[in-house]
Amino acid sequence: MLLGMTTGLFQIKNSELPWYVRQPELWLYPAQTLICGALLLYYRRHYTLVPWRGLGLALVFAVVGIAAWVLPAWLREALVAAGHAPQDWWEWLGMKERLEGFDPTIVRDSGAGYACTVLMRFARMTLVVPFVEELFWRGFLMRYLVDPDRDFEKIPFGTHRWRVFWIVTALVVVAHQPADYIGAFIWAALMYALAVRTRSLGACVVMHAAGNLLLGLYVMKTAQWGFW
Repeated sequence: MLLGMTTGLFQIKNSELPWYVRQPELWLYPAQTLICGALLLYYRRHYTLVPWRGLGLALVFAVVGIAAWVLPAWLREALVAAGHAPQDWWEWLGMKERLEGFDPTIVRDSGAGYACTVLMRFARMTLVVPFVEELFWRGFLMRYLVDPDRDFEKIPFGTHRWRVFWIVTALVVVAHQPADYIGAFIWAALMYALAVRTRSLGACVVMHAAGNLLLGLYVMKTAQWGFW
């Protein structure tokens, strides 16, 4: 989790500097993908995804959650296109311009380098991130908070407590940028509901992977790089 949050520490905005300094995501994302992927494989015997159930619900929640996440930015673009001037309060609702962010087209001229950059970006967000984050948020923290005095592994996955819901959901929200708070709240609430309903870590991973895939395709289509 900490390794996945290090990207901003290396970024220096200066157009005169080399690409690997101006946009460190181009090498940090592949590094994070390979390191975290290797750790997930190494410790694969220590987490359980079964029972595989509720996958249809996971896919429905993924579509609903990502739609809610991108809706404010889409609405902003629609209003601007209709001639409305952006207002300061728009950003409080997540209606923020999302053009600045990880832009893989910076290496488009390199041919295979561009394809590799996009492939590794999608590998990170659809394969590695869903496992890492769901193992932490739902597999560990959600169970640990039920009773901190007990071994969390003895707490059945998907055990519901309203106190746990609000703590985990709030932490997921503040882990994102303010413009994403509404979308992150809806997403985290749906994920919590899925965990409680299915009692399946695998279903949570599938929802996260499907949602990130949809978000990645949306970003590639709209060039709203600020979403990833």
